[in-house]
Amino acid sequence: MNRRPVTIAEVARHAGVAVSTVSYVLSGKRAISAATRQRVLDSVRVLGYHPNAGARALASRRANVISLVLPLRAGMHLPVLMQFATSVVTTARQYDHDVLLMTADEGPDGLRRVAASAMVDGLVLMDVELDDERVPLLRELAEPSVLIGFPADATGLTCVDLDFARAGALCVDHLAELGHRQIALLGAPAVVYERGTGFARRTREGFTEAVRRHGIVGTALPCEETYDEVFGTVETLLRDEPGLSGLVVHNEAAVGHVLAALRVLGKRVPQDVSVVAICPDDVADRSSPPLTSVLIPAEDVGHRAVELLMAKLDGRSVPEATLIEPRLSVRGSTSAYVS
Repeated sequence: MNRRPVTIAEVARHAGVAVSTVSYVLSGKRAISAATRQRVLDSVRVLGYHPNAGARALASRRANVISLVLPLRAGMHLPVLMQFATSVVTTARQYDHDVLLMTADEGPDGLRRVAASAMVDGLVLMDVELDDERVPLLRELAEPSVLIGFPADATGLTCVDLDFARAGALCVDHLAELGHRQIALLGAPAVVYERGTGFARRTREGFTEAVRRHGIVGTALPCEETYDEVFGTVETLLRDEPGLSGLVVHNEAAVGHVLAALRVLGKRVPQDVSVVAICPDDVADRSSPPLTSVLIPAEDVGHRAVELLMAKLDGRSVPEATLIEPRLSVRGSTSAYVS
C-alpha cells in the first residue's frame, strides 16, 4: 500500500512551530534560531518528509507580484480606499512588483487560494477587524504579509496605520482648548462598528478617553452616509443636547451632509458649532468652510506597508507595529466657544 506523503503542515505541528518557520528552515531564506532549526529538522527526519522538487524550485523564484486585499463592502468610502490602493500600486512598481487586487469578502479562503497558487510573493491587507478571522492563517502562511490596521492581538504580525486613538483624542483636545464643554463624535456607519473594525473602534476609544480626561461632556454615535440619515442624526443630537457646540466627524462620506444639515437647522459653522473631521486633506479643503482636520495619510500608510513587505521578502527584520502620528490642521471650521 502506498503511504500518503507527509505534508509541511504535519511537520510544523510535530515540531510545534508555524508552517512558515518550516519553510524558512528548508529554504534558508530567513535566519532561524539553532534550537528551532534542529527541532524542525528532527521532525522532518522522524516523519520522513520529502519536499516536492517542483515546489522547491517554484518557491525559490519571485513572482514579482503582491496581493492587495481591498474592503469593497458596506461602510467603506471608495475614494479613500482608492488613495490607499494607488499608493500601494505606485510603491510596488518602484520595487518592480505588480499588484493583484483581491476583495476582503473572500476571507481566509481567498488568502489560501492565492497563496497556494504561487501567484504572489506577499500580501497587504486592509480593513482589519479586532477579531479578524484572517489573522490565524496569516501567522501560518509562508508568504509574508503586512496589515494596514491592527487586530486586538497583533503578536507575530506586521501592522501599520494611523494612530486612530490618538487622532480621536487630538480632535477633542483641540475643541477643549477652544473652550467647548459639550461635544459629539459622529463616527463610521453602524455596520463598521458591528464588524469590529479596528480604526473605527480606536477612534471612538480615543475620543471617549480624551473627553474623560478634559472633564467635558461627550457623546459618540455611529453616522450613516446618506443625507436623510445624516440629517436625522444631527437634528436629533441638537434637540437632545441643546448645549452642544462641537462636532468631530469620522466619516468622509458624511462630512458634506453634516455641514449641509447644520445650515438647514440654522447652525453656523463655526460660530454656533465647531466641526473637526478625520479625513483626507482634499475633503477638508473643498468643504465650506474649509474643515479643521486630522489627515488620514493614505499615501504614507500605503507606501510604508509596501516598504515593510519588501523588507520582509528580503529577509530583513521589521518592527511589528508602525503607528503614524496624527497631525491636526486648523482651518475655518473651528473657533473659541462663546456662551
